[in-house]
Amino acid sequence: MAETLRDILDAAARGVFPPADGGTTIVPQPSPRDAGVLAFTAHSVVFTDEDPDWVRATLAAVDCDGLAATMNARFHAAFMERTGRGTDTIDVMTVGSPLPGGPSLALTEIADPGHPRVVSSRRRRDDVRVWAADGGVLVLGRGIAGRLEVAVEVAEAVRHRGLGRQLAAAARQLSGGEPVWAQVSAGNARSLRAFQAAGYRPVGSEALFLTR
Repeated sequence: MAETLRDILDAAARGVFPPADGGTTIVPQPSPRDAGVLAFTAHSVVFTDEDPDWVRATLAAVDCDGLAATMNARFHAAFMERTGRGTDTIDVMTVGSPLPGGPSLALTEIADPGHPRVVSSRRRRDDVRVWAADGGVLVLGRGIAGRLEVAVEVAEAVRHRGLGRQLAAAARQLSGGEPVWAQVSAGNARSLRAFQAAGYRPVGSEALFLTR
């Protein structure tokens, strides 16, 4: 079993996952900013600097199937109360391998550090870069454990034309040869379809807890 969160993520990007044994692995936070839970098939990873004994005792007290305990609302509520952190959604965690060549659509990089998309992305990521397309926005930055993460936005007026898929694919071409991760709300079926069409594969679910 990999020893750090980055080891676990790098292995998952290669298609090598934690053992499907119903267990939970607890690893230290990769940075003061990021704590949370990753759920793979029949195995979870909790990354936190809290006492591992507290984590295991709290999970044991959750009244549900043990395989689902780390993503149970009771555990998340206890985690937030103990750490003073907050969370938004449980996301589907996807990853795409790098692609050769350049993007197939015209992109203009936004250098303005005050741009709203830059400001919001920096709350969750480091080394944020943002590109504008005709009706869309592409964001790349370093998220948990330094992995390369992508987010895209498509204006309502130009939806249903494949722009989301093109932006997601462009991220794989701009990645510098490393995998690109995308976290998508489970209810955002449109975005999930776009990322899957761009070659991203679902590998698990994720709940990220940030300082308020």
